[in-house]
Parts: sequence; structure tokens; C-alpha cells
Amino acid sequence: MFDYVDVQLFGTAQPSSPDCTQRRRQNHSELRRGQGRRSAADLPELFLGHWQSAVSHTGSSGSDHASGRRPCSPPPPRPYKPCVICQDKSSGYHYGVSACEGCKGFFRRSVQKKMAYTCRRDRKCVITKVSRNVCQACRLHKCLAVGMSAQSVRNDRKSHKAKEGEEAPQMTIGDTYEMSAELDAIVEKICRAHRDTFPSLHQLGQYTTMSSSEQRVQLDLGLWDKFSDLATRCIIKVVEFAKRVPGFTGLNIADQITLLRAACLDMLILRICARYTPDKDTMTFSDGLTLTRTQIHNAGFGPLTDQVFTFAGQMLPLQMDDTESGLLSAICLVSGDRQDLKEPSKVESLQEPLLEALKIYSRKRRPSVPLLFPKALMKITDLRSISAKGAERVVTLKMEIPGSLPPLIQEMLDEVLEKKDQSQLSESRGTRYSS
Repeated sequence: MFDYVDVQLFGTAQPSSPDCTQRRRQNHSELRRGQGRRSAADLPELFLGHWQSAVSHTGSSGSDHASGRRPCSPPPPRPYKPCVICQDKSSGYHYGVSACEGCKGFFRRSVQKKMAYTCRRDRKCVITKVSRNVCQACRLHKCLAVGMSAQSVRNDRKSHKAKEGEEAPQMTIGDTYEMSAELDAIVEKICRAHRDTFPSLHQLGQYTTMSSSEQRVQLDLGLWDKFSDLATRCIIKVVEFAKRVPGFTGLNIADQITLLRAACLDMLILRICARYTPDKDTMTFSDGLTLTRTQIHNAGFGPLTDQVFTFAGQMLPLQMDDTESGLLSAICLVSGDRQDLKEPSKVESLQEPLLEALKIYSRKRRPSVPLLFPKALMKITDLRSISAKGAERVVTLKMEIPGSLPPLIQEMLDEVLEKKDQSQLSESRGTRYSS
């Protein structure tokens, strides 16, 4: 709850006149008493034992001054301790461990409702402040692993029932999740920005081409020229969308560029997959050009093609509307875990209301599908995996095309490739040091 504790330390008194000395002692005594009242009430539980010792020193300061003895300085405060589950700010000890309010509530609900979660990634998900809502199974597993007590939750519930006399009526999702006026405004802005920069499939005049539609080839230069031109236009639209995400232009320019370069390919893939037609196995670009899987392969996607189409098929059951797609795109963009950010905390503060807005909007839109929100967030991980494959594809693509890549595409893919190289270098160093 608090990042630090202010404790006033007093030095050795300097010789002075009797009147000045008396006034200084009175001021010091009043100040220390005032600090004792503030800190004892506000300090989180994890500091409680150590603070009681400090308060006892503060409480005796009045008699120390009255007797003429030099006041004792209180011991230094203990360092800030984060939530042991997600590293967010801890609000105290809950069910046996130092935890934030979010993890405390999640653990309590999971135990009380006897929830059984499933992980799709072999229980290897990393739980952080940003990703803690993605995999509930791994989050609950970590809660138990660090020592959270399920018995404490049951005892707490029994005590609550005894005080209330009867169990409170269970709240529905619609009652629990209400959109504030601030979040409503964010949702409206994101939805409008998404629609203005990404027309839906039914708004486009679709057309096709017969170019290299029969079989897969290494690269069709005619389709590549068309695709690279459309990709450049789409990147410009992504930049327009980013500028309309609330708070994005308030970030420093370096961080804006870092976020755009890192997330651009994720957002482009998310957008093209939103125009997937499963019965025809086609995707439609921003000008209405509709290509089959074979044609998209030949246009430059190459070995990345099937992975993109698989992702598009996995998105279909979510049935996301324009608002949800726009919010997910904004969450992809405003991500505080990107490398080389100057002010990652500012980026995280922009992402938090976007996450909350998507959670509330999706659950109010479909209360019978409560897991839609975590499933949508898991798609961000899949998008980043596809982007990494895209970086590998650009290496071979440079050798297949006669000229150079368009400048915007080159810059975007170089960013993804650079981050991948850094990640591989770190992994190789870790392997070498461990061996």
C-alpha cells in the first residue's frame, strides 16, 4: 500500500540559549507525537511489529525531553515488501503471506467457490502484475506454492457467516462489474478509433485475383508488390489508432516509438485475422482484396501462413466485437514489459484501465462466458510468438525479393528481429554460466 515510511531523525543538539533550546524541544516533541499518530494508523500490517518498537520510542520522547535526556532516534524502517504472487504493491499479510488486494480476493473467491482451473501451457505461465489475469490455474498454483492457507479462507468465511447470521445472497457478474464513467469514456474512444482506422469486413467491397491460386510457390512477386503496398498503408493506420489511445501521446516520444515498433506486427496480425472467412479459408485486406491461404503464402507469408490461419481460427469462438478488438489492440500496444522503455511505470498506468475496461465490458456483454477475458489476454502471448516467427521470415524474405523491403516494414520487422536476437543472446549467456 505504501512505498516508503517517513521517519524523522534528530541529530545531536547544538549549544544555544535556554529559550531557544526549550522551544526546539517543544517543537520536536510535537512533531514526533504527530508522526507517531500518522504512521501507526497508516502503516501496512507487514511493518506492524517493527513499527511498534519505533512508536514506543516516539511515545517516550516527551518524558525524555522533560528530563533533559537526549531523545533516542527510532530504528530505520523496514524495506518495502511486494506481493509475493504478482509483485504488485502489497497491502499486508493475507492468508499467511504478503499479498496485494487483487491476489487476496482472487484466492478467497477460488477457495470459497471451489474453482478448478486449467492451464494450457503445462503450468509454466509467469505471473506478474500485468499477466496475472491471463492464467488463473497458474495464479492459484502460485498462491498455494508461496504459502497461502485455504483453511484460513474457510475459517474467515465461517466467522463472517456467524456474524451475519445467514449467508449473503450471491452476486451475479452483472452486479459485480459496473463500468465507471471514466472507463465508459475510454471504451468509447477506443471503439471509435478502431472503427475509423479498421473498417469491418461487411464495409469493404471485396475482390479477388487468380494470381498463383493453384499451388504454393516460394514467392509471387506480383502478389508481394500488392501485399507490401497494403501492409505499408496498414502500418500508417495502426499509428493513427495508437495516437488516439487515451494517454499514448502523453508518453515521451522515445517510448511512443518503442511501443509502436514492438507491437505493430502483433496488431497487424490481429487485424487481418479479424477478417478471416472460415468457410472459404480466406482473409481480406484493407482495400477489399481477398486472398486464399495459398495466395497469402505466395504473397510473402511463406512458412508463417499456417500459424496465422490457425490463430485466426482460434479467435472465432471468442466472437469479439469492434470494442473488444480495439481494446485488445490497445492492450497489445501499451505494454510496460517492452524492452528499452524510458518510463515503463507510466506505460503500465495507461494499460491498467484498458485491462479493467475489457474485463468489465466482456463480462457484461456475455455474463454466461466469464472466461472470455482471460482467454482474450492469452491471445497476446500467441501474437508475440507469431511475431517472433515473422522476424525469422523476414530474414529469408530479403533474399527472395529483388529489391529492398519498404521502409516502414523494414523498420518494424528489424525491431522484432533485434528483440529476438537479444533474447537469444541472454538465454545463451544463461546456459553458458549455468554450465
